[in-house]
Parts: sequence; structure tokens; C-alpha cells
Amino acid sequence: MTVLRTLIVDDEPAAIEGLRLRLQGFTEIELVGEASSVEQALLLIEQLLPELIFLDIEMPGQSGFDLVRQLHYGPAIVFVTAFHQHAVQAFEVRALDYLLKPVTQERLADAIERVRGLAGADHKARLSLAAAPVAGEAVEPAESAFYKGERQKLVIQDGRNPIQLIPFQDILWIDAAGDYMCVHTPQETHVMRARLKSLIQERLPDCFVQIHKSTVVNLNYIDRLEPLNNTEFRLFLNTGKELKVSRTYAKELKQRLIG
Repeated sequence: MTVLRTLIVDDEPAAIEGLRLRLQGFTEIELVGEASSVEQALLLIEQLLPELIFLDIEMPGQSGFDLVRQLHYGPAIVFVTAFHQHAVQAFEVRALDYLLKPVTQERLADAIERVRGLAGADHKARLSLAAAPVAGEAVEPAESAFYKGERQKLVIQDGRNPIQLIPFQDILWIDAAGDYMCVHTPQETHVMRARLKSLIQERLPDCFVQIHKSTVVNLNYIDRLEPLNNTEFRLFLNTGKELKVSRTYAKELKQRLIG
């Protein structure tokens, strides 16, 4: 069995202690060090060369992203933070997972299983390739907690399950109910805790248009419109799904389709 030399980096002693206790249940983890700052972590990393780092993001002085930028090799990085809005940037620097505090034993097991998936006789080399930043690549702030890269993917996370990145081109439509959104793709429907208004304000890709106060649709999947008597429309997707277009958004939709 491959044993992973592991380092915890967090400025909160209680967070380090809690993670340390949870990691005791995993025989594949060898905890070799703990650090409360980036500066301290870099010294330990140089001495210990850990293969796995559980890394907080928001710390006094330098952040977890600053640490990743200064690494000269590629240990597996699992971010552990109380803030969901850093998820996009975390995956842009090739983190293997992103855990929200408080971390459950189940999610921790999922993260370790991901790292183990890279392990083997040559696990050091494979972890290095998987987690290392691209040479010369700067770690820039993400535009939004919703997007990865150039607004190509929607980040789906609920704090309990692994974060998923759904390509916008695969999304048929999105509808909302209070603090939740249902993101519909041809294969399945994903539920995420977020408001549709916030998603729209973050500038969805141009292929999306709002057709109702609680619905946006991907123009690429629209098959036809059928007018109703009250200046509203029925919208049919090429999957056969029928949606309602309210009067408020009908004009803009027609303009987008014509344009």
C-alpha cells in the first residue's frame, strides 16, 4: 500500500487539530508536518517534500494560492477552506479537490481516494505531473465563483459532494426556486445552492437568455416558439422539453433569435 507523506497548512489551530484527528483513520496517510503560515509551510516543504498538502486559502500574510505559486515541484493539493468562492481559482491551479469547512469524514475519504487514484509504484512522479502548475503560469484571481477558465464551465458544489464542473455548452436550461437552482443537461439535473439573479449578474455566456423570472435557456437548444393568446410563448427545446416564455422577456428572446 502506498503511504502518502502529508502536510497540513492552516492558520487556525482548531482546524489543524480537527483535520489531524480525522486523518488518523486513514492508514495511507502519514502526517509529517503542520504549518500555520505560508512562510512556515515553505520551510517544511523544502525539508520534508510532502506528496500531499491539505491547504487553507485565506491566511494572514500570504494565501494558499501564494504558496502554490512558489512550489518547485508538484505535490497533490487539496484545498480546505470555509469559502466557496475560491473554487474556480483552486481548479485553475489544478487542485485535486476542494473541501469546505467543516470537513466531513465522507468528503475527506473522497478526496484521499482521488489522490490514491494517482498513486502507484511511481506515485511521486505521477502526483507531480497531476498537481504541478504549468511552467511560468501565474495564479490570477478568478472572475467569479461560477466560472472556470474563460467562463467555460459552471461550478456545482453543495458542500457535501465533490465539486463538479459542467460545461456551459452542455446546459439546456436553468430554473430556480428560492435559494436553489436546477441545472439541466441532457444526462441529468444538478441542484446547487445559489440564486439565479446572482448567476445572471455574473454575466452568463452569450448563448443564454432569460425567458422567465426563474428561467434561463441555452439558445443553441431552442427548436421553435409557439405564440399564445396573451403575448406569451411556448418554447420547445430540441429535446422536446416545453418551457414558458413570459411577456416580460418575449421581446428580447425574439430579438436574440432573429439576430
